[in-house]
Amino acid sequence: METTSERGAAIVTGAVRGIGRATALRLARAGFKVVVNYRGEAELANALVEEIMAAGGTALAYRADVTDPEQVGAMIQAAIDQFGRLDALVNNAGITRDTLLLRMRDED
Repeated sequence: METTSERGAAIVTGAVRGIGRATALRLARAGFKVVVNYRGEAELANALVEEIMAAGGTALAYRADVTDPEQVGAMIQAAIDQFGRLDALVNNAGITRDTLLLRMRDED
């Protein structure tokens, strides 16, 4: 994986499959250090981190449920602790709630 100059650090939620996986790979190619967020598929997350690192990128797998504010806060802190900064967030994880966004509460 040829990368451009270092661009900072990014978290990609729901990063182990599909669009999230492709986004994490693209960000790594662009020079970002990537936090690969997953909820329950550690093997897929670790495989993606290994793929990014084998290609010359930098990545960290981090398990967090994005519906839990404490876990999200811990993930953000882990990114900053590991990479010294956080520059981008890709909210890719899918959460389905049967209501309008305007009617949602923080708990939703």
